[in-house]
Amino acid sequence: MSNHAPVRETDVLEHQALAMIRTLLGSLIALAAIAYASDLFSRLGLAIYTEQYLAVVLGSSLALVFLKPRANLTRRRIDALVAVIAFIAGCYLAIQYPVLVEHQLDMPPAALVLSGLFFVLVLEGLRRVVGITLVLVVLGFLAFALLGHHLSGPLQTRQVELDRLLVYVGIDTNGMLGLTLSVAATIVIGFVLFGQLLLRSGGADFFNDLALALMGRSRGGSGKIATIASALFGSISGVVVSNIVATGVVTIRMMKQGGFKPETAAAIETVASTGGQIMPPVMGAVAFLMAEFLQISYAEVVLAALVPALLYYAALFIQVDLEAAKEEIKKIDPALIPPQKQVLSQGWIFVIPFAAVIGALFFFNMRPETAALWGALGALIVGITRGYKGKRMHLRELRDALAETGHSIVDIIMIGAAAGFIIGILNVTGLGFGLTYALVQLGNGNLFLLLLISAAVCIVLGMGMPTVGVYLLLAVLVAPSLVQVGVEPIAAHLFIFYMGMMSMITPPIAIGAFFAASIAKADPIKTAFTAMRLGWTAYIVPFLFVTTPALLLIGDPLSITVAVASALLGVWAISVAFVGYFGQRLVIGGRLAFALAGGLLLFPMSSGDIGLTLLLRATALLIVVSLVLVGRSTRQRLAAQTK
Repeated sequence: MSNHAPVRETDVLEHQALAMIRTLLGSLIALAAIAYASDLFSRLGLAIYTEQYLAVVLGSSLALVFLKPRANLTRRRIDALVAVIAFIAGCYLAIQYPVLVEHQLDMPPAALVLSGLFFVLVLEGLRRVVGITLVLVVLGFLAFALLGHHLSGPLQTRQVELDRLLVYVGIDTNGMLGLTLSVAATIVIGFVLFGQLLLRSGGADFFNDLALALMGRSRGGSGKIATIASALFGSISGVVVSNIVATGVVTIRMMKQGGFKPETAAAIETVASTGGQIMPPVMGAVAFLMAEFLQISYAEVVLAALVPALLYYAALFIQVDLEAAKEEIKKIDPALIPPQKQVLSQGWIFVIPFAAVIGALFFFNMRPETAALWGALGALIVGITRGYKGKRMHLRELRDALAETGHSIVDIIMIGAAAGFIIGILNVTGLGFGLTYALVQLGNGNLFLLLLISAAVCIVLGMGMPTVGVYLLLAVLVAPSLVQVGVEPIAAHLFIFYMGMMSMITPPIAIGAFFAASIAKADPIKTAFTAMRLGWTAYIVPFLFVTTPALLLIGDPLSITVAVASALLGVWAISVAFVGYFGQRLVIGGRLAFALAGGLLLFPMSSGDIGLTLLLRATALLIVVSLVLVGRSTRQRLAAQTK
């Protein structure tokens, strides 16, 4: 027995040391981001390249990936050695970057070694955080870059030697240290820090209480509470799974106690949390990335995303309400519902962090990462000075927020660096143009077919990845082909964003649905399919706003008003058909009639044939009115019979 005691004590010490190092690395990433966003380096008289900052963040993130606890002692120590190498390589690249980039075309040995080392480390880090799929995608592009010059046709590439290719993707600003890693290491980190501080300052409790106060007394109140709370939380957090875990432990239990089936409760949480990514104004930081890609203002992105988000949550609310009526879900115990006045009086101060972000963006025209920093400062001040319900933030929580920010961003940093490899390969080989042309040709000039193909690609590539990472990848691979055939650039980017996001609830991966199912102790496959039904608008509406830009608030006021009103009514009708309840349970004929009316209302508006559009809308309205009148008459007759 005594012979084993020292081993156990050594293991404990190693685990403690590992936890401390991980905390330091996570905090280093967050503090570096704060220094960069606040222009601290220039204020101190230090002129540094953005790429030097990115190299430090990448090296630290790689070290965090490899410094995860392992039971096997040998593998743990090998990982520790690799983590040290990654961190030193990041620091060395940061220090030597000005020299290396100046002599990049001469391919100095240091540039080749560093590029090759980072290529291997990033791919292994990527495999550990999101699985093998994206690694195979990157390796597939690498193979194509080396062999593509042997092909003929649109996918033929320029011949590039392996050493030249590695140096380009590793050192050049069009590669690993390019746009995708830059937005992940600046904008995304800033908003993750903002979210962490906001939640630790009492924001999460305030959001839950606000949702409870607003919806607790309504039919299916527990489901509506989950929808509001998860939407608010998800818009800030930017990470679907962490949102599901953070809010689901409360909301899913509440819904099950209220009478929702476990699969339904888990599905509601999944769809609400996933939709937080498309909820303006923050949109999980994707709005800022989209503005960067499209070179438009943040306000334009938010306005365009407003109606699709409204349709998404309208469908979820309608289905939750009808499901509650259909299954006779009981209301929340009034004793558990806090008074609205009390909640608002204790939590109104949380307006300050959001006002700081919006004011910095719109009135002072600050960079998104700097605006996020002001929001984080506002959340910190609120948490330390007041908090929520008298619970104030302690300095220990500030330390935890910094560390957790670094830990939370690692997955996206790996994806951003890998997407940089793909961008570099596309640029240096000319494959980017050929891939866009091939995808357009595959669509055979048919926009709907091209959209279907693109949607499938988005869902498959997005499986298992954080939403921000999904968008970064798809903005490079899929969006250009849609723009090429005449789709509005903002519509193309929102399309890929929606479709990539839905990988969270689409089987076979459906990682968001599976996490929620584990909390609800529900069948994961049933949960995923229920979530697909509740979130059906996210599969349909992107096709609509591509063909009907009025849904993105593009066009004249009359067209926008008609399009939005028709879409809302169509979403209501199809949601009724899905649930199968309208005052009473519907037979199959009634459900089909509602589905037909909804489909006609959602049919894309054609500027070339106004007469057809008006005919479809009029027919749909006639069907809806008839269904409402028949339903009312039936309920009155049944009520009379029971008297």
